[in-house]
Amino acid sequence: MDGKQETIKKRYNRVARIYDILEYPMETGFSKWREELLNQADGKTLEVGIGTGKNIPYYPEQVELTGIDFSPGMIEMAKKKVKDKGNVHLQVMDAENMEFEDNSFDTVVTSCVFCSVPDPVQGLKEIRRVCKKEGKILMLEHVRSNHKVIGKMMDIVNPLPLHIYGANINRRTFDNLLKAGFDSRNIQVNDLWFDIVKKIIISN
Repeated sequence: MDGKQETIKKRYNRVARIYDILEYPMETGFSKWREELLNQADGKTLEVGIGTGKNIPYYPEQVELTGIDFSPGMIEMAKKKVKDKGNVHLQVMDAENMEFEDNSFDTVVTSCVFCSVPDPVQGLKEIRRVCKKEGKILMLEHVRSNHKVIGKMMDIVNPLPLHIYGANINRRTFDNLLKAGFDSRNIQVNDLWFDIVKKIIISN
């Protein structure tokens, strides 16, 4: 893990215990979007960057879920949401260098993750690798707006959340998907809140 990754990991460890409180104002909208997205998960499922486990209650019961995060502090918080769910397995792992075999998962999920992966293209390449051929990737992500003024403001403000807990608010995730080798014809994008919060569904 390089210096940049280590710095971001430390920031997430630092805020892990209060992370849900920090994000509470946004959760009213996100909880609905999480439920709608995760209803589509099935089979052997990987959640990359599971964080404090906000998505865990929304997975269908039949899903066999593996959740990874590079922050031990976030994984510890997620474990509190697992309770007696025997179909949920959590472990510390780097999204840019996953330990899974190729074609391991039927579904891969990300939720507000690719704002903080230090090398997003490498992380997306890993997702493409571990997702089974003809599997699906479900993403709920916030990205940089294409609006001329709003996008520029996001660029200006970006150093603040980046410094506090390592999150970029101006990532161009669709462009990064193409750089990672995904075919644009297999990517479905829906705007959920302006052109900033998006639901992205990919057929691998």
